[in-house]
Amino acid sequence: MPFAEHHSEAIAPAENFRSLARVQTPEVGRTLARWLGGLGLLLLLAGFLPWTQNIRSNGQLTTLRPQDRPQTVPSTIGGRVARWHVREGQRVRKGDTLLTITEIKEKYFDPELLARTREQLEAKIAALEENRGKTAALGDQQDALRSGLAVSLDKARNKVSQARLKVNSDEADLRAAENDIAIATRQLARQEELYKQGLKSLTELEQRRLKFQESTAKRQGVENKLGVSRQELVNAQLELSSLQAEYQDKLAKSESDRRSAVAYQFDSEGQIAKLRNELANLSIRAGYYHIQAPQDGYVVRALKEGLGEIVKEGEDVVTVMPISPELAAELYVQPMDIPLLSVGRKVRLQFDGWPALVFTGWPGTSFGTFGGRVAVIDNIDSQGQYRILVTPDPDLEPWPAPLRVGSGVYGWALLDDVPIWYELWRQLNGFPPDFVGRPSDAKAKGGKIEKKADKPAEEY
Repeated sequence: MPFAEHHSEAIAPAENFRSLARVQTPEVGRTLARWLGGLGLLLLLAGFLPWTQNIRSNGQLTTLRPQDRPQTVPSTIGGRVARWHVREGQRVRKGDTLLTITEIKEKYFDPELLARTREQLEAKIAALEENRGKTAALGDQQDALRSGLAVSLDKARNKVSQARLKVNSDEADLRAAENDIAIATRQLARQEELYKQGLKSLTELEQRRLKFQESTAKRQGVENKLGVSRQELVNAQLELSSLQAEYQDKLAKSESDRRSAVAYQFDSEGQIAKLRNELANLSIRAGYYHIQAPQDGYVVRALKEGLGEIVKEGEDVVTVMPISPELAAELYVQPMDIPLLSVGRKVRLQFDGWPALVFTGWPGTSFGTFGGRVAVIDNIDSQGQYRILVTPDPDLEPWPAPLRVGSGVYGWALLDDVPIWYELWRQLNGFPPDFVGRPSDAKAKGGKIEKKADKPAEEY
């Protein structure tokens, strides 16, 4: 047999040797190594993918405007519930009557109190008009007294002048009478001298004596008349003085009455103003018996139940939720994250009741989340956290219509884009997120946002 044939027959197949099969690399191992290598390469490449840094927070839905938030409607006055005009969940319009109350104060029990108060006011106004007429009459009376005083004074002065002229006339008559008696005295003396000498008769002497007696009597009469005239002059002067005092007393009394009337007039005007105020208060109070809806909305809950319950002044009776409120998400963040936020910063939100698949680092791939923007950042903290208000982003999909105020919400405030490897390195070292700048500093380029890094953030 040739050597070649003998050699080929001497070499056995490798499958016949079990030890040789055991030192060979298994096919499964080579496959696993290839998969692990590919997976490592993918992880290495994935480390350079962009990752959006974010700040997580939670809170609840509220409204941006205070007038859109649920409000309690109080009772302005105290009373007793007489009738409910609405039920819970009912839609009401502004001015609709929610419930009616009745009085519980005995001061307002009279059903005709408003009409009677109006009658009192009208009566007081009529009394005031009459008092004004009395005041005017007293003024006319004073004018008449002053006119009468002027006439009476002129008359009294004329009487004094007449008395003074009469006194002057009587004084002239007295001087004439004294001259006559002086002449008669001298004539009687001469006549007696002549009678003694026998030149005159006794008859002539007696005639001279009679003439002397007549002159003496005439002088006495003139003196008496002069005394009477002087007394009349004094009486006229006294009457002039008393007349002025008398009229002054009448004027003082009239002025006192006029001032009393004016004082009563002022007092009446004050009482009229008080009655008008009371009437206005009663009219306004009558409107408070019907508690009305302050704005369009839904009756959420009745805080007073049943009929006949006592409602205190200023006590809340019903809660009303406004229609179509401008919703906002009220989120709370840690103080260390506040410098990273600014008004206008984008936020992604997840609402209770809406299923969502969230990838916080890739907000574009998340499902069931909605966009928003930071509208308000509080300047003070609330129990160790700061409140921010987020409103819907007008450039993105609108928020769900069935959302209600008070439901829970979770938010992710979107910051800057960084590689995944950098985010892992930051998380492992506990470093804070990067902060580049404000949204207002960003410039749109090719559909992307490029933010400046040289401007500090504005504090709010």
